[in-house]
Amino acid sequence: MFLKPDWTSPAGVHALSTTRQGGVSTGVYASLNLADHVGDDPSAVRHNRALLRKQARLPAEPSWLNQIHGCAVYESGRQSPAVREADASVAFGPGAVCAVMTADCLPVLLCDERGTVVAAAHAGWRGLAAGVIEATVRRMGRPATELRAWLGPAIGPAHFEVGDEVRACFCTTDAEARAAFHRNAAGRWLADLPLLARQRLRRLGITAVSGGDLCTFADRDRFFSYRRDGTTGRMASLIWID
Repeated sequence: MFLKPDWTSPAGVHALSTTRQGGVSTGVYASLNLADHVGDDPSAVRHNRALLRKQARLPAEPSWLNQIHGCAVYESGRQSPAVREADASVAFGPGAVCAVMTADCLPVLLCDERGTVVAAAHAGWRGLAAGVIEATVRRMGRPATELRAWLGPAIGPAHFEVGDEVRACFCTTDAEARAAFHRNAAGRWLADLPLLARQRLRRLGITAVSGGDLCTFADRDRFFSYRRDGTTGRMASLIWID
């Protein structure tokens, strides 16, 4: 049901990413779909969210966001729930759960080494290009050398096919990004989302980065994948402070 980041977290910081297993949804949403905007039975989604909260022993309902592939950051526990149109959330201190939902986009979880602030970012290619990681780190308000990051399950570089326009969004302003794009046999580009995220984290000064090796597209049993299946559910990546 859950995956845990392969990092040494500070005392009191907890993080996980769900798989598609362990819920009650059926059909293309089987079984632990946590999204209420993809066409699944609303009662099943509510049941799945209740299961998540119970099994993960969450201190509160996660701050579910209306994700729009941008770079707005929501402050869990401080901002009104009515303004949750954002692609990242940050929490200062205990009592709030940051969460992002994905089904191929890259979830990025962050914390500081003292365990005083945590964040979750939804980093698809649009969000990465727009600066969602940079915006999240700025909102955390800690020196980059004190931050740790984990890259959760996302579509891998062997399957994420994009066009020239996507490559141009990165490479016209960042020569280093060219290393994250390779031509396939069809003449299209294969993009490496985890590498693009690592490049941006490193440029910010964050070197304690782990994860990024789980492919949602390739692992049908464990993960939802929008690119693979079209209509499908969503996993969640969450982080909080006790």
